[in-house]
Amino acid sequence: MTHFVIDCSVPVLDLLDPKILLQEIHETALASTLFPEADIKVRLNPFKEHYFVGGKKDNFIHVFANIMEGRTTEQKANLSKLIVNKLKHFFPEVPITSINIRDFQKATYCNKAMV
Repeated sequence: MTHFVIDCSVPVLDLLDPKILLQEIHETALASTLFPEADIKVRLNPFKEHYFVGGKKDNFIHVFANIMEGRTTEQKANLSKLIVNKLKHFFPEVPITSINIRDFQKATYCNKAMV
C-alpha cells in the first residue's frame, strides 16, 4: 500500500485544480516505478484557518508519503525529489513545499481484506 496525503493551505487550491494536483502526484508516484498503479492512493487535506508556517499564515504544501517497507533510502530520496520537483513546477510561488516518507511495516500493517 502506498498513501500520499497532501496537506496544504486553501489558497494553494486557487492556483491549480485539486483534481489535477491529485492526478499529478499519482502519475509522479507511478513514474517512479516503485509501486503498482493499483496500490497508489492520493488524498488532500486543505487547511483554511488553523495553521502557522514560520510563525505566520503563509501558503504551504506538505506531502506525507506512507509506503510499504522494502525500498532503499536512495529510492525514497529519489521519490521525494520527484514529488517536490513536480510541486515546484506547478506552485513556484508557494514558499514551503516539502515531503517526508515513512515505511509501513509488513508485520503490523492490516486492512479489512486481511482479517
